[in-house]
Amino acid sequence: MKSSTAILSKIPSSVRLSLQHFRQVHNEATLSQEKPTGGLNFGLSAEQKEMQQLARKFTKEEIIPHAAHYDKTGEYPWPIVKKAHALGLMNTHIPTKYGGLGLGILDSCVVTEELAYGCTGVQTAIEANSLGMAPVIVAGNDEQKKRFLSRMIEEPLMCGYCVTEPVAGSDVAGIKTKAEKKGDEYIINGQKMWITNGGVANWFFLLARTNPDPKAPASKAFTAFAIEADNPGLTRGRKEWNMGQRASDTRGITFEDMRVPAANVLGKEGEGFKVAMLVFDKTRPPVASGALGLARRALDEATQYSLQRKTMGKYIAEHQAVAFMLSEMAIGIESARLVTYLAAWQVDRGEKNTYYASIAKALAADVANKAATDAVQIFGGNGFNSEYPVEKLMRDAKIFQIYEGTAQIQRLIISREILSRAKSMAQ
Repeated sequence: MKSSTAILSKIPSSVRLSLQHFRQVHNEATLSQEKPTGGLNFGLSAEQKEMQQLARKFTKEEIIPHAAHYDKTGEYPWPIVKKAHALGLMNTHIPTKYGGLGLGILDSCVVTEELAYGCTGVQTAIEANSLGMAPVIVAGNDEQKKRFLSRMIEEPLMCGYCVTEPVAGSDVAGIKTKAEKKGDEYIINGQKMWITNGGVANWFFLLARTNPDPKAPASKAFTAFAIEADNPGLTRGRKEWNMGQRASDTRGITFEDMRVPAANVLGKEGEGFKVAMLVFDKTRPPVASGALGLARRALDEATQYSLQRKTMGKYIAEHQAVAFMLSEMAIGIESARLVTYLAAWQVDRGEKNTYYASIAKALAADVANKAATDAVQIFGGNGFNSEYPVEKLMRDAKIFQIYEGTAQIQRLIISREILSRAKSMAQ
């Protein structure tokens, strides 16, 4: 706690006061309010607006000035992460029982969009904690939640989500990492790949096969674990140099005869696949919000540039070709934000949101990629140069169509939901 206090003292007093006011408002709010019955309401609450302004100010002062440095060096943004932790902009969904603010997914979406506006590499590093902790929140028992969640509030620690493997990305059922039970322990062998926060995580969520029968259904073949990163037998690979989001630390993780206590199993043996899938319903809306933050930045950068650059005697914003590109960006951003908020609102109400979560993730990812590409086009030759901000946006955007379920997987999920509804109506 001393380190967090020292960091907090370096943050501008105006930002600290804003956080203090937010916490006061949050603590005074009644978390057990009944569901509203007055119909649609598209406005953010006073509490959410407070958090949004805090995140926006933090992004302007702490992320944007340093984003290019982390992109060029690939260094992990520890200074930014520590300040975000001190301000309460991380781990917002940890229940109050374990020291957190206990905020919802919609609250997280509001914050994530603001952080992503500054740099999606930094935002992904921070948001990876949400993905790593979600299985513990969803399936962990009280002891596990105290052990793995409380420490995340006490100091700026990171965690990771170990599911993807070299030959098993979208095909989660194809996971080869095995966990063999021996007494009150599991012996784990295998390899994971593209693990965000792989080099800095204090602990990981791990999905491993516990049923040796290759024909066993996915719903019974895998078990979920929470594992300490310093376990003997766990080896972190080299940092991968990716096309974009270079502030995020991505690595392979290898397990060789790693022993994990049975007490670290999340839920029951054989229910790991279910846990992993439930998590995505909670994490995909914030991922969509990250894409929205990038798209909004692309629109702002392109708009500002189009009002400075002149061709043929007038600002390029006055050319219909450019003006229409800006309009298309806005259409995509506003539409994607609405469905993202809908998906988050649903899951916060305890409703199944798989359909809208996948629509939000797919749409926002596509919007971000088109917005970034069009921003580069509007900048012309300057957009292709690393001295201008939009080429980084274009590189950073692509991963949104890949991680947490590819664009194609989202469409597969959406189509299954459509057909399932159609069949149920026909009965």
